[in-house]
Amino acid sequence: MGIVRYRADEIPPLTKEDRIELKALAERPDSAIDYSDMPELRDEQLARMRPSPFYKPIKKQTSIRLDADVLDINLH
Repeated sequence: MGIVRYRADEIPPLTKEDRIELKALAERPDSAIDYSDMPELRDEQLARMRPSPFYKPIKKQTSIRLDADVLDINLH
């Protein structure tokens, strides 16, 4: 099977079979995952890990209400 690429606006909808397969996978316990082809990371490998420079956390807008005396700071 070759690589298939889609742009975000071209992604086909999930079929009924896709939904059934995804539901079955979601219901499987984590203990049923086969990790035999993926060795455990050693402590040295974990120590070298760094966050991706491309990671940008999603920002959420918030607002707070503060008493006026909290904001009335005398800087002089």
